[in-house]
Amino acid sequence: MFERIMSRNIVISQSMYFPWVGLLEQVRLADVFVHYDDVQYSKGSFSNRVQVKGINGVGWMTLPLRDYHLGQRIDEVMLDDRSDWRSKHRAILRQAYLKAPFRDEMLGLVDRVFECRASTVAEISRYSMLELATYFGLDRPSFLSSRALPVSGASSERVCDIVEHLEGRVYVTGHGARAYLNHMLFEERGISVEYMHYKRTPYPQLHGDFTPYVTALDLVANCGSQGAANIHSGTVGWREFTQ
Repeated sequence: MFERIMSRNIVISQSMYFPWVGLLEQVRLADVFVHYDDVQYSKGSFSNRVQVKGINGVGWMTLPLRDYHLGQRIDEVMLDDRSDWRSKHRAILRQAYLKAPFRDEMLGLVDRVFECRASTVAEISRYSMLELATYFGLDRPSFLSSRALPVSGASSERVCDIVEHLEGRVYVTGHGARAYLNHMLFEERGISVEYMHYKRTPYPQLHGDFTPYVTALDLVANCGSQGAANIHSGTVGWREFTQ
């Protein structure tokens, strides 16, 4: 287990709407971050919703979908702009962080994302991730789209092919990959697989006991740019992680 990998690290993840701190920690460790959005959208995923901690506890902030049908890819799912969801989400955040010391900075970040001309879930989620990364100074990685890469296939083989195509030596992933990833396939190609070892470090947070799983906008509102010090998790090798 260690603090930072020194090789060429590749992170491949579906874009998430104003994601939790854990995804920003993957961004911090990446040399190349691949937005993996040309895969099937899963209803109820974090691509279009995120938890917000308010005075009444933790609730969901969800992007409305237009004409969604089963089998669509994330980058094909359209936002439903027939309702003013931007104003609704801003109001939710404004109320939740009414007494937060950096509320205005957080709302300014949100406004910058909402000003972008996004028509799909993938686009708005990417904008939100990149704005958070910029705010916290996580500008180390190159950000690419899987759609733009000449790599086809599915599941572990496609992920491994992407890492190999990008000349990666280490694939850094979240915990969800444990259920499907073929670790030996990566080893056969000389690629190490590292899982995130989330520290979930507490910081001053409104509304009761600390919870790490809410949007990273919570860290912005409560700590400002100094919250970057809380984005510091390392990784653990796949064998140790799966034991």
